Amino acid sequence: MKSINPTFYILIFVLAVFGCKDNKSNDSIQEDEVITSNSNKVNDLAAWADAPKERIMNWVEKVTDSTNSDFIPETDRIAVFDNDGTLWPEQPAPTQLLYVLDFLKKEYQNQPEWKNDPVISAAVNGDYGPLKEKGAAGILDMVNKSYDSMSEEDYKESVREWMDTTKIEKFDMTYKEAVYLPMLQLLEYLRAHDFKTFIVSGGGADFMRVWTEEVYGIPPNQVIGSYGEVAFDNTDGKATVYKKEGDFFFDDKSAKPEAIHRFIGKKPVLVGGNSDGDQAMMEYASNAEYPTLCIILHHTDAEREYAYDTKTLSGHLETALEMAKEKNWLVVDMKEDFKQIFPD
Repeated sequence: MKSINPTFYILIFVLAVFGCKDNKSNDSIQEDEVITSNSNKVNDLAAWADAPKERIMNWVEKVTDSTNSDFIPETDRIAVFDNDGTLWPEQPAPTQLLYVLDFLKKEYQNQPEWKNDPVISAAVNGDYGPLKEKGAAGILDMVNKSYDSMSEEDYKESVREWMDTTKIEKFDMTYKEAVYLPMLQLLEYLRAHDFKTFIVSGGGADFMRVWTEEVYGIPPNQVIGSYGEVAFDNTDGKATVYKKEGDFFFDDKSAKPEAIHRFIGKKPVLVGGNSDGDQAMMEYASNAEYPTLCIILHHTDAEREYAYDTKTLSGHLETALEMAKEKNWLVVDMKEDFKQIFPD
């Protein structure tokens, strides 16, 4: 199992403590028609602007036409999507990190041994100085404590409750409500044309599998993410899997095509992402035997969502944006190309 790069933990710590600024723009937002639901507008991708919509639909029409030389058989119609920043927001910090911090605060009084840990004791009271001093080891310890020795059932229940009740203040929505309407429509549109949709994300696989089918229509077995150690136990006839401390596979950058190979076994023909962390799997798809479509979301809308690319610690977009010009990948300007960001 590939161990996680310690820089990731330092990165998410900085995000959690300091957040990311919006880089607000004074430009006015063009008011488009409001899409009143995210329901099944699969034939016209109603929340998309005309130019990206036409490119997507033309590509899908071409590769699903059995008389076309670019036809892709149904068994090879694999579409993969990053999650954070591609299907839902990743600012001001990755959602799973916020869950970890909330879990530690909630369970602190029930874990006497944590009170002897100066790093966790300080963090649950909003003081991140000791954690900053401890660095990567301190962050890894916090992540491990958010699930160590939990059964898969208990972990799912914990995540489900948090997702159902915790709101994003900026949007006044729960996390599972604050998903991108145009991307929901794209997922539905692809499945209506016999594509199989997967998530390939740096987020924890177990964290995402709790809710992705409800929110995106993507079942748990089509969710690929970062993962840690688990162990099987059958004490007293109760067979279950427990999460435990140990090595951690971080599904980002070059690890994404490696994970696609390991868990899907076929190159994707469509890739959706938003950062340099998704570049490797786009390059991987671009070498498929079929015509491919790679889509990069560029976060440009500080009013309706967030605006960031190079000046951010999460979702850094620089080299992938340059390669998009060379490879003719579709770059989606969220301010201009998304008529509506979130479902009503």
